[in-house]
Amino acid sequence: MGAKSALEQLEDLIADLEAKLNLAPGADPVVAADNKKPQQQQQKQQKKKEKKQAAKQNAGKAKGGAAAPVDPNLPDICKLEFKVGVITKAWVHPDADKLYCEEIDCGEETPRQIASGLRAHYSLEEMQGQRLLVVSNLKAKNLVGFKSFGMVLCAAETNEDGTEKVEFVEPPEGAPLGEVVTFEGLPPPAPFSASQVEKKKLFAACMGGMKTNDKCEGTYNGATFMTTAGPCKAKSIKGGAMR
Repeated sequence: MGAKSALEQLEDLIADLEAKLNLAPGADPVVAADNKKPQQQQQKQQKKKEKKQAAKQNAGKAKGGAAAPVDPNLPDICKLEFKVGVITKAWVHPDADKLYCEEIDCGEETPRQIASGLRAHYSLEEMQGQRLLVVSNLKAKNLVGFKSFGMVLCAAETNEDGTEKVEFVEPPEGAPLGEVVTFEGLPPPAPFSASQVEKKKLFAACMGGMKTNDKCEGTYNGATFMTTAGPCKAKSIKGGAMR
């Protein structure tokens, strides 16, 4: 082929320039640039919008992660956590005459180990499979070398001969393991941490208001201990202190 004419060389240069500028063949570069501006502005606006949405989501997460303010009128009993449980294993404490050691299924990943001073009131056979309520946000304590993660809830009364009668406060059969007890007519429980319960002595503060009523139901200042299956009750103790 012969040498390209000046016109052909010019057309080649224009085509090369159009390719570098990403222009369609024959497009006006000024018009093309003007057409790109709205697209660039839209992209910038979209990026700003996405950043704002991300910021809102992060703010929402931070807000959700923060501890909710405590209702100053929340009754002390609603700061404790009572869970439905069942004893899956019980044995005599080897170094304490009054204590049983128990493993209690409270619907958690592993059973809770709890020590209870009930040897004068229940046989080892009676302890096995017993359904009960566990105060589950108490600080763990060492009881004669056995670490106890909570306590079981019982009702007690004094017999005529001066001896004491003690019974478990039992959830109804239909209540699922791990269910947190509510209190009829009171706000939903908002359990405090074990450290807060210990520091504020919340369980001791509630003891004066906890007793069984004339139906043997557990109550706090008249508010019945409730589950989705019904009230929690002692077998026979009426008007007995709960502890």
